[in-house]
Amino acid sequence: MTLALIDYGAGNLQSVRNALLAAGAQDVLVTADPQAVLNAERIVLPGVGAFAHCRDALFGIDGMVEAMAEAVDRRATPFLGVCVGMQLLATQGEEHGVHQGLGWIPGTVKLLEPADPDAKVPHMGWNDVCAASPHALLLPGEAYFLHSYHFVADEAPHVVATSEHGGPIVAAVARDTIIGVQFHPEKSQAYGLSFLKRFLDWRP
Repeated sequence: MTLALIDYGAGNLQSVRNALLAAGAQDVLVTADPQAVLNAERIVLPGVGAFAHCRDALFGIDGMVEAMAEAVDRRATPFLGVCVGMQLLATQGEEHGVHQGLGWIPGTVKLLEPADPDAKVPHMGWNDVCAASPHALLLPGEAYFLHSYHFVADEAPHVVATSEHGGPIVAAVARDTIIGVQFHPEKSQAYGLSFLKRFLDWRP
């Protein structure tokens, strides 16, 4: 099984690749080639940094967004977005201005503004992942988070896991063959590896 790990200059690629291999992936292709993404049997979009920078870098690769859409929408290729890679699934992000996302899962990426003044921003460290609606890939547990912006979904059924940081926040969104997680599986030790293994085995 070929897994395309998209290289658009905005992800911790080596750590994610190592975690995928540790979870049982056999053929992880780190690539910026849209054709390789189109042909892959699994796609992972990592992301570290600001929404606008990641968005511009991804959309700046000629044909990449079109290849991703073709793979996911027409070929039903399982797709995982991690951290900012998950946020890019939204309609738009509000970091450093308003910027359009992929629009695959309706919602807006907004600044974290915890109701509890003791909850610091960025949200950094281990926190609970709680199931919000049934999904084959999400189990309760603890994962590692690092983010200052969060996904506010327009439609509740797309939220499949939440966490708590001065109020509820979205930990994972999903629809069809798409899943996005705010936490970092590659930094979440046993919980993260088990999640990635389920993604590799997923037959949605």
